[in-house]
Amino acid sequence: MNRFNQVFFITAISMLTLIGCNNSEQSTTQTSPSATSTPASATSQKTATTTVKDNNFKGLLTVVSNTQTAVKAGDFTKAKQEFGKFEDSWSKVEDGVKKKSSKTYNAIEDEADKIKGDLKASTPNQDKVLAALQSLNTNINSVAKP
Repeated sequence: MNRFNQVFFITAISMLTLIGCNNSEQSTTQTSPSATSTPASATSQKTATTTVKDNNFKGLLTVVSNTQTAVKAGDFTKAKQEFGKFEDSWSKVEDGVKKKSSKTYNAIEDEADKIKGDLKASTPNQDKVLAALQSLNTNINSVAKP
């Protein structure tokens, strides 16, 4: 009987050891999917950031386009109103633009100031404002691309 207890004890320990080894393999397998989900969430976060950035540039370009349309129509009151929205849209992207290209950032700032000044004139020069708006549009498009 004593011999039976020893065999039973050794068998029980062996079984527990096997079960313990099997559980650690399952743990490794179970953590693996969460490890692969991290890059996926990082990718989706990057995509979301890119989408927001694209929408901010679209908003900025829309302001410029609406201002151009008003200037072409000779409606400088509407042009001032539309361009008044520029700063709000610009503030959402200007830090990124500055990091990407300080030269383009400075050009956009200068053009925006020039347009504001030109639109404040009692009789703005339509050709001058349109040229500045076109230059501004070109500079924004150059930094809006990834």
